[in-house]
Amino acid sequence: MGRPAPRPASLALREAVSRSAPATGLAAAQTVWADAVGPAIAAEAEPVAERDGVLTVRCASATWAQELSLMETELLGRLRKRLGDACPESLKISVG
Repeated sequence: MGRPAPRPASLALREAVSRSAPATGLAAAQTVWADAVGPAIAAEAEPVAERDGVLTVRCASATWAQELSLMETELLGRLRKRLGDACPESLKISVG
């Protein structure tokens, strides 16, 4: 009985990438958050929950929460570029 023929590297890589992809909308958002919003915002706010297309973002202060509320459309656009169809429909900003 011989060894099976080797698989093309592209198939193995595609399989590995699909297994490592985030399994939830929250995990996907957390994966791209810092890159999408930039280091200043990422240092002050983080995605903490996702439900029914609403991504909850917890901010370090009320000032940051207000700022992100005003930037919601822009932030969603940035996330959409990285997440495509997995992008949340809206943000819920909280302080905590």
